[in-house]
Amino acid sequence: MNADDSNALARGRVATRLPAQDLDRARRFYSEALGLEPIDERPGGLLYRCGGADFALFRSAGASPGSFTQMGWEVDDIEAAVAELERRGVVFEEVDLPGLRTKNGIVEIEGNYPSKGARGERGAWFRDSEGNMLGIGEPVF
Repeated sequence: MNADDSNALARGRVATRLPAQDLDRARRFYSEALGLEPIDERPGGLLYRCGGADFALFRSAGASPGSFTQMGWEVDDIEAAVAELERRGVVFEEVDLPGLRTKNGIVEIEGNYPSKGARGERGAWFRDSEGNMLGIGEPVF
C-alpha cells in the first residue's frame, strides 16, 4: 500500500477559494479582463475551471490583503499572456527588490522545483477587482 493511499488529503484535489466583496464586479473582471466564464454558480459563489483545475470566487465580507500570491497560472508563453491581459486592461505589478526586479512587468526567477525539470521561472503578478494577488509563471528550461 502506498502511503498516499491512506491519506485523504494526498488523494484529494486542491480547491482554491478567492474572496470577493462584490461578486458581480468580480464576475465582470474575470470575464472582461481575464476572458474566463464560470462553469457553475450557486448563491454567493462562482466556480471556474482552467486546465482541468477548479477555483471559486465566494462572496465575503472580508477583504484580501493582496500582499502575496493567492493563485497562479503556469503558461507556455508569458510574454503572450501578459500582452493579452494588458490589452484587456489588466495592470501588472512592478517589483523592485534585491534579486527580484520586473522588466516590462515580468521578472526572472532563479531556480525551480527539481521535479519540474526547469532551471528557473519567469513570473508576473496582478490584482483582480477584489484585491486578490494573482500570478502567471513560465518555467525556463
